[in-house]
Amino acid sequence: MFDLERWQEIFDTLRKNKLRTFLTGLSVASGIFILVILLGFGQGMRNGIAHEFEQDASTSVWVWPGTTTKEFKGLNPGRRIQLRNENFDHWSQGNRDRIEYESPRIFVGGVSVTYGNEALVYGVQGVDADFQFIENAHMTQGRFLNAADHQQTAKVVVIGEKIRKDVFGDLDTPIGEFVEFSGIPFKVIGVYKEQEDREEERLYIPLKTAQKVFNGGDRLNNLAYTLPPAETFDQAVAQAIAFKDQLRQYLQQVHTVAPDDTSAIQVWSAMEEAKRYYSLTNNIKLFFWFVGVCTIIAGVVGVSNIMLIVVKERTREIGIRKALGAKPWSIVGMILHEAIFVTAFSGFAGLIFSMGLLELVGPHVEVDYIMNPSVNLNVALTTVGVLILAGTVAGFFPAWRAANIRVINALRDE
Repeated sequence: MFDLERWQEIFDTLRKNKLRTFLTGLSVASGIFILVILLGFGQGMRNGIAHEFEQDASTSVWVWPGTTTKEFKGLNPGRRIQLRNENFDHWSQGNRDRIEYESPRIFVGGVSVTYGNEALVYGVQGVDADFQFIENAHMTQGRFLNAADHQQTAKVVVIGEKIRKDVFGDLDTPIGEFVEFSGIPFKVIGVYKEQEDREEERLYIPLKTAQKVFNGGDRLNNLAYTLPPAETFDQAVAQAIAFKDQLRQYLQQVHTVAPDDTSAIQVWSAMEEAKRYYSLTNNIKLFFWFVGVCTIIAGVVGVSNIMLIVVKERTREIGIRKALGAKPWSIVGMILHEAIFVTAFSGFAGLIFSMGLLELVGPHVEVDYIMNPSVNLNVALTTVGVLILAGTVAGFFPAWRAANIRVINALRDE
């Protein structure tokens, strides 16, 4: 039941102690503000990490060779490992049901790239048709490489959107234009777009064309795979780790590499790396919760201390109320109402200010691995609800003390 006189009394008390009320409310509001901002940046880190991993397929597994660092089966360390077509073909044939997309890759070096009289300084790579899906490349014009291009050793090229703007900016479309690789014309058949400009500074040609035309033999620089989606994140991680370990073991056996020589055959799994980063962000988020909760506790303790001071100041008034017949629970309610009001008002003020700040500033945050910091509204409201409950508990003990003051002692208080 709404008691107008009770609320008038609360506001009169707060007006008489403006500075004390303001500082108490500020401590509570700052606790909520700090907690929400910290949780927002914790979510921003998760968003940023997810964005980084979206650049390539989330289940991708990459292989690249290195140099042996240990003697094994009579072979000296320092050998450079060279991946070959047969390595890719053998593993693909034996693990067809475990692979979603696959592509070897070769970096074409020592080639001069020109368009008309203009020299182009972009990387040239030979890949298979599936590489588009492994790299999450979105086609904006034309098409990507296909199986027919590889079978026919076609002289075709797919360029990045940045190359299109830098080199073919005056043309409506570069499709059908020719780019020369050391004097050999390659027809532009597609334009792709990725999330970062640096990923668009590549010219993709068919793998077999790269090996045959530019003396690549059967050599490969990378192997890339994506795995089928799993039902849960943990299953996807376990699947990726098993695939990665078995692939490494196969390549170590083929190239006579010691099992513990991780530098010779390096295998990277996006899912395993994602789990590592997400575990880190979870730990950071727990730390943020700890700091924020400690700050809120400090504010709640401040409310409790202020209520104790209020009870001390109003001891004589409480004694008079009890002498006139006020029941203990009405005394408790009087103190509790003030504590709950200060806590709730300050908590919502801190919440509104922090959420508003995240809403305004969050979308414009451009920091590595932090993207659009935000907080779920339900989590924020639950936090304020817990804060109000804590404020109620903090105010209860001073209120209970007030209710148990003996009338004679209260009336003697000066």
